[in-house]
Amino acid sequence: MTKVYIDIDGVLLTKKMTLPEDGAMLIDYLLENFDCLWLTTHCRGGENKTLSYLRQFYTPELIKKLERINPTDWSTLKTEAIDMSSDFIWLEDYPMEAEKLILRRNNKSDSLIQVDLNRPDELKRVKQRLVRFKTL
Repeated sequence: MTKVYIDIDGVLLTKKMTLPEDGAMLIDYLLENFDCLWLTTHCRGGENKTLSYLRQFYTPELIKKLERINPTDWSTLKTEAIDMSSDFIWLEDYPMEAEKLILRRNNKSDSLIQVDLNRPDELKRVKQRLVRFKTL
């Protein structure tokens, strides 16, 4: 199953610290169709603080669903946690230039979906890209 690496801040949490419009829909789609992994500062360095962080903002029902997402471990660049030999998608709001370079060197630039929650219907657009990726 294709892996999806998921950032939190700017992807599943707005700057106002709320679930973005269509966030629950996207989470359901991801959990039903992909092997989901957290790739966020909240699981950096071997510590998994993702759910304790999200509990402040999400409903208990949504947190229960998110318990199915496994953490990654990385220290400097998020790409350290990505299995470049596999098919994957990375949902990220602000990838570093060094991370984009690593994706290019591994011919995986198309695996990055950059999320901008300031755009209208952004998570619907992300889901459409995921659906197209899944059918390839």
